Amino acid sequence: MRPKHSQHSIPTFPVYSCAFLNDSTLVVGGGGGAARSGIKNKLRLYEISEDRSIQQQDEFELERGEDAPMSMAAHAELVVLSYPSLNPVAEPIHTEKEIYDAAFSPDSLIIATTHSLLVYSLPKSDPPPSSKGKQKGKSKSTGPALPLLNTVNVPSDAFGEGSTFRQIKLHPLDETVAYTVINTNPPRSRQKKSVSRQGFITKWNIKSWSVEKSRKVGDKGVTCLDLSADGRYIGFGSSELSVGLVDAVTLAPCATILKAHEFPPTVVKFNPSATLLVSGSPDNTLRVISVPLTADSLGSGTFLLILALAIIILAILVQLYLRK
Repeated sequence: MRPKHSQHSIPTFPVYSCAFLNDSTLVVGGGGGAARSGIKNKLRLYEISEDRSIQQQDEFELERGEDAPMSMAAHAELVVLSYPSLNPVAEPIHTEKEIYDAAFSPDSLIIATTHSLLVYSLPKSDPPPSSKGKQKGKSKSTGPALPLLNTVNVPSDAFGEGSTFRQIKLHPLDETVAYTVINTNPPRSRQKKSVSRQGFITKWNIKSWSVEKSRKVGDKGVTCLDLSADGRYIGFGSSELSVGLVDAVTLAPCATILKAHEFPPTVVKFNPSATLLVSGSPDNTLRVISVPLTADSLGSGTFLLILALAIIILAILVQLYLRK
């Protein structure tokens, strides 16, 4: 099914992150980064109309020297804070490889690094509050290190040596299901023609950390991914400059927007009702995509009514044909 979509140019505003405040209000983050590029780092507020047009409502400019507002990312250290106190719950987590993403289950923290998923146990209660008053020159007190429960490596037999994790998302309604992006990295050879890098979306059972399903979604790496709040769809961006939509249960493709951007997408995001998917890119554009309706989204009553009408029309056509 071909979805309706609209591209919007945002001059001198490379897009790196976005988030929906509600079904039609979108916050977009981007800019030129900490380098002296002349492009300012900003947060912009947009309202999306029913025809997928966007209107800027407000803008917040970050101070000079700050980096562009990226999506959640880290390099080699991650700190877990409690809410709402924002006190550290444990010692900072240090990893040997680069951190790409992190996700919380009810009792664990899952960190996606280059070649492994690191599963840590979360404390059952908040840490004691820090001592009152400001402590200049002293770091905040932290709890003990989080216990490492499991290390899940990229299945080399299925994806080959050197393949890497890119993102992890937990199913919002099923605590046993998680999705990851895995990009292959075929070895180079002078004798044989090198195989192109491929992107896969993989569905996991996180109780046993076994792969339930996996589907290749591109002949180049997947750059970003999002899961709809109702758990029905997965949206992704690819180095092929495309944006795709797959069914979260079967991983079957639902829609693809070819050449959605001039540069690879850096972010995709569903609105809360999963009726819109927005993608952004450093090419200074946003694309607003209407998510195609399915039999499930129509509702069982509406779907049965349409099916009944189709059968009646078919029966009438058969009768007319037989009378000739």
